[in-house]
Amino acid sequence: MNAHGTSSQRERGERSGVGSSLLVVTDAHARVVVWTAAATHLLGHSAADAAGQTLPDLLDIAPGRLSASAPWQGRLTARHQNGRRLELQLSAYPLAADGEPLWLLVSQDHPAVSADPQKTALSDWVLTGSPIAVSVYDTDMRCTRQNAAMRRLCGVPDEDRLGRSLSAALRGPDTAQWESRMRQVLETGTSEEGLVRGRTAVDLDHDHVFSVTASPLCDPDGRIVGLCATALDVSEEHRNRQRLQLLNEASTRIGSTLDVTRTARELTEVVVPGFGDFAGVDLLEALLSGDEPAHGPITTFTVLRRVAHTSVRAGTPEAAVGMGGVDRYTANSPQARCLATGKSELHRVADPPIRKWMEEDEVRGALLEEYGFHSWMIVPVIARGTALGVVIFVRGERPEPFEHEDLVLAEELVARAAVCLDNARRFTRERTTALALQHSLLPRHLPHHSAVDTAFRYLPAAPQSGVGGDWFDVIPLSGARVALVVGDVVGHGIHASATMGRLRTAVRTLADVDLSPDELLTQLDDLVIRLSADSEMDTGTILSSDVGATCLYAVYDPATGHCCVASAGHPAPALVNPDGGVAFVSLHPGPPLGVGGLPFEAADVVLPEGSLLALYTDGLVESRQRAMDAGLGELCQLLAGAAASPLDALCEQVVATLLSGRPADDAALLLARVRRLDSQKIATWDVPRDPEAVARIRAEVVRRLSIWGIEEVAFITELVVSELVTNAIRYGAAPIQLRLVLDRMLICEVADANNAAPHLRRARVFDEGGRGLLLVAQLTQRWGTRQTLKGKVIWCEQALPEAAS
Repeated sequence: MNAHGTSSQRERGERSGVGSSLLVVTDAHARVVVWTAAATHLLGHSAADAAGQTLPDLLDIAPGRLSASAPWQGRLTARHQNGRRLELQLSAYPLAADGEPLWLLVSQDHPAVSADPQKTALSDWVLTGSPIAVSVYDTDMRCTRQNAAMRRLCGVPDEDRLGRSLSAALRGPDTAQWESRMRQVLETGTSEEGLVRGRTAVDLDHDHVFSVTASPLCDPDGRIVGLCATALDVSEEHRNRQRLQLLNEASTRIGSTLDVTRTARELTEVVVPGFGDFAGVDLLEALLSGDEPAHGPITTFTVLRRVAHTSVRAGTPEAAVGMGGVDRYTANSPQARCLATGKSELHRVADPPIRKWMEEDEVRGALLEEYGFHSWMIVPVIARGTALGVVIFVRGERPEPFEHEDLVLAEELVARAAVCLDNARRFTRERTTALALQHSLLPRHLPHHSAVDTAFRYLPAAPQSGVGGDWFDVIPLSGARVALVVGDVVGHGIHASATMGRLRTAVRTLADVDLSPDELLTQLDDLVIRLSADSEMDTGTILSSDVGATCLYAVYDPATGHCCVASAGHPAPALVNPDGGVAFVSLHPGPPLGVGGLPFEAADVVLPEGSLLALYTDGLVESRQRAMDAGLGELCQLLAGAAASPLDALCEQVVATLLSGRPADDAALLLARVRRLDSQKIATWDVPRDPEAVARIRAEVVRRLSIWGIEEVAFITELVVSELVTNAIRYGAAPIQLRLVLDRMLICEVADANNAAPHLRRARVFDEGGRGLLLVAQLTQRWGTRQTLKGKVIWCEQALPEAAS
């Protein structure tokens, strides 16, 4: 009898196993004599391989089970050709035959003859045609089957794969973790899925990312007998997703400020460690100062400054230059070529350009050897056709070298950063210009004055807000008086600084005319209205059409202690009395400058000697986090009891407390401690309107100068007093008064009730008069006139001898 049996034997087997599948016919010694196609399909062995083998080699059947003459049935374990174990429900029937008895084994579980053709086709397709890589594992986590797609994916044939664990197909740090999750599937019966990174025999040089699943396999009784694992290489999709995420992160993080260094640092922090192991940004010096770099490529010897670098290593030890250091690149360096050509470069460590560069640069060559750099990308920073610097990307820790796709991504990142860097440069240039303009217009130091001791602090706004238009000033006036000014122009930037300069100049000019505070603000309001009208007509001016400002102007007279204050929409000054009490000067503030149509009112207060006036702008007391009322309250607390404190220290304390960081708006603070003039150094005479009184007044003036110990100036003073008093008697109106004030200079003032101001003119040869004011102008340092409520005052100032001054 051959291995395929006879036709009559197959017919008897089919009749005896109705509804079952004939598998094997054996002889009395359990040797296979018939091996059916169903047995091949179920157990994998071909008929030629199975013929002559004993059944215990194929099934867990004791030889004695086939020695009895009675049929039997039961559940036995069979081994598949690939090592997989199967549990089968078998039936054994003895057959009558010439010679030794035969046994017929029938499977009750797998009727191969009557199998569903669709299921068979599906099973064949999964094993041979499915694009999804599939593998089957037993409960010991040994692979028992893999389809063709899995063989292509892993590059491992069946003989090296079957009966082994996952590590035979995948290498990498994620392998052990995924195996642990596969064991959980066997324990819990719950499917798992995820992403696994590793390398296969197909590509041992690069990590791949696989989308994997693991699902339990159960027998008809619901027992877990293994698991089915699938894998799909999604490396390209994963890289594309990472690139999009990196670009999205770059768009939100790079350029958050208008600071060149901060923007460069944001670029390096975005790409390390996710994209490279080291990144550095080297920029031209002109970019840092805000100057305009030369348009086009850079072909000369290249000197760049390192403004940012980031590394996966703490402290960035692989950097050839430190932060802020100058980096000089030779003509053979990739950086120099990038700046000259405007094109990026991608290099490996073995590339001739890199080798030549490393030979020329011993420092970088040593760093290459020490830290194992193997891949570089050098990308020029180009914005609006202008080269600004280079960005260097390096890999050494991660084994994968940069590819062309990485270079494309790097160019996109640098292009975005380049626009931000150029915007930051332009802002730096404008801010630097505005600050320079503002500093040139603000007083660098305040004048020393007998009437007040002063101190100030000015803090520009944070860079993102732009330079504002706050200003302050201390202006000496006639009669030992002093004007205190503080103002705030609407807006920020060069326009605000230029407007501030115009207004400050206008205030000084109007103060020189000795206008009262309310009249000065009225004139200043008219000027702002004209500036607004001019800028609306000519948009090419540096002033915007929205010109507006606030201003507070105060005049203090140390002879009387009176202080006259007027405000154009500006906060009232704080007054600290000698006893330490703090109050704000009661004012009726007018509208801001530029509104027009409404009057300004002046308030007159008497300041005790030693009082402290605090003038400020709203940036000191108001912010987004603090209302103005709260800020004013804090200012009062800081000033309370500080009337005698050193002014510089008090300024520092107030600014440091109220402005813990860079303010969003400019802030200015002006402190002035007032003094009174010694009454013994002031002399006043009432002058009758009688020319004969001039001689008596001259004599009394000479005596007063002798008492003061300044007889050296008596001759000139006598001439000046004679001319001024005579003019008042001749052209003025009663009452007439003469006042001498001994201060840093000798001040002479003649007041009368006539509002007509005198004019300096050149007298002709035969004119009898007209030479008095010319003589006064020649003999004194300066002279002038000011209007009062009752008339006018003509004044002049003489220099004192060095001993007296």
